Amino acid sequence: MTVDTKYKSGKSEGDENFPVASRIVAARHRAPILAFYRFARAADDAADHPTLDPQSKLSILDALEDTLLGRSDAATDAIALREQLQLRNLSSQHALDLLKAFRQDVTKLRYETWEELLDYCRYSAMPVGRFVLDVHGESKSTWPASDALCAALQIINHLQDCAKDYRNIDRVYIPRVDLAAHGSGVEALAEPQASPALLACIHALAERTETLMPDATLLPPGVSDLRLAAETSVIVELARKLIAILKTRDPLSERVHLSKLQAAMVASRATAATVASRALARFAFSKSTGMMPHER
Repeated sequence: MTVDTKYKSGKSEGDENFPVASRIVAARHRAPILAFYRFARAADDAADHPTLDPQSKLSILDALEDTLLGRSDAATDAIALREQLQLRNLSSQHALDLLKAFRQDVTKLRYETWEELLDYCRYSAMPVGRFVLDVHGESKSTWPASDALCAALQIINHLQDCAKDYRNIDRVYIPRVDLAAHGSGVEALAEPQASPALLACIHALAERTETLMPDATLLPPGVSDLRLAAETSVIVELARKLIAILKTRDPLSERVHLSKLQAAMVASRATAATVASRALARFAFSKSTGMMPHER
């Protein structure tokens, strides 16, 4: 028996704000990353479906977990990830953490504080970065920087989609305390244009998200793999650009995404800068020691 897939959105890795296993990443690492993404996409589609009832959503998430852990083959989107985990001798914990977040999405529609939102990011976003680092064999010492970047990416997405999430599935990630502090409430998200109070709240949250970026910027220089350093530097720069947009625009009535051309330009500059800085560091090291450093 297989799980009904009519709930799926059809969204793919090419539709995301940030690169997912792009050509920058070494070919040998793309299969497990794509398998993880497609597992997460299936879970996300179920949790965010506008007409499925909560029990149906939870049943789909249970089937994804059962298939991931080898208890069934009902959820086809989990089979490829299960195989990749076995092939690479990787833990299923990051995927299980994601499922915890998606189950929370089904049952929890409001967040009270920034701290509560960050706790949600601990399960909804941080496992993604940690998985990618594990695939590349990176040290766990890189996790804190990755966690900061992933939390920033998640909150950027929440701010971009705040009106859509409220209108389609009655879910609000903007903390109630922050809305109240600016004299707004969740009902303001239903309007075609943000009120001054709601807009001030969104801009303040974008500024708060920006405070995660100093830690996030430590990730590219902290990883050993040159290609991963380039990929993460691209993501850091995209996050910075999107935060800048969210600090000044209204996500209810204005475009708060980068165009494909803008994103490509950011990616090109960030990649070139990373490769150049690594080459300079290697040259300086070899000049001082007479040896070339090992770099994957």
